[in-house]
Amino acid sequence: MRKISYVLTFFLATAILILNAFSARQTNWVVTKDQDHVEGHVSVRYGLDKRCERQVIFVPIDPDPSDPSKNKGRLAYTDYVCRKFPTRVTDACETDNAGFCAAWTSAGYLEELAIGFGAIALFAILVGVSSGSRRRRVWRAVSGLILLQAALQIIVFAIVTHELRTSAYPAFKGGSFGGAYILHVATWIAGILLGGAVITTGISADRGHKWAAGNRAYQPIDG
Repeated sequence: MRKISYVLTFFLATAILILNAFSARQTNWVVTKDQDHVEGHVSVRYGLDKRCERQVIFVPIDPDPSDPSKNKGRLAYTDYVCRKFPTRVTDACETDNAGFCAAWTSAGYLEELAIGFGAIALFAILVGVSSGSRRRRVWRAVSGLILLQAALQIIVFAIVTHELRTSAYPAFKGGSFGGAYILHVATWIAGILLGGAVITTGISADRGHKWAAGNRAYQPIDG
């Protein structure tokens, strides 16, 4: 493969890795909201390893007990609290929600593993472009690592989707997918496309196509 192909792959793989790591750290994979009440409302956001709850409480200003309509307005008090998720006691991981906790925790570990393979792919590119002979071979490892990263992300996607769709965790009932989930889907789709592009370019270079191999297209040795 041409060096420019590896350079483009490096930058695209870096972007995918950054977005992958960013989505993994977010707490809005799953979002649940209580119906708004006069007194306030509550929204809860779930990440792969953290749960954040936001409470907004409305308090009347100078309330008139005899005629509530004469209140001068309301003050809004906001409380935002995050904690580790899921936990053995609070989330009943040793009793009712044991299956959910095992699956959700596994999703978090798999996401970290995917990030690790993405980082290794970048290292493989840096090593591969150091010499022409390596450039001819390393595309196989690079594409494999990128696709492995995407495969692990797909497993995480499947776990999170299943847990929300089935309301395996009771608090997920009525919840929806958040921005981190959508970003996660976009990254593994991009990873599949990039891995496929690297394979296509690498095979074309091995076959001597100039657009993939450059001016020094690989020529078979006779005899």
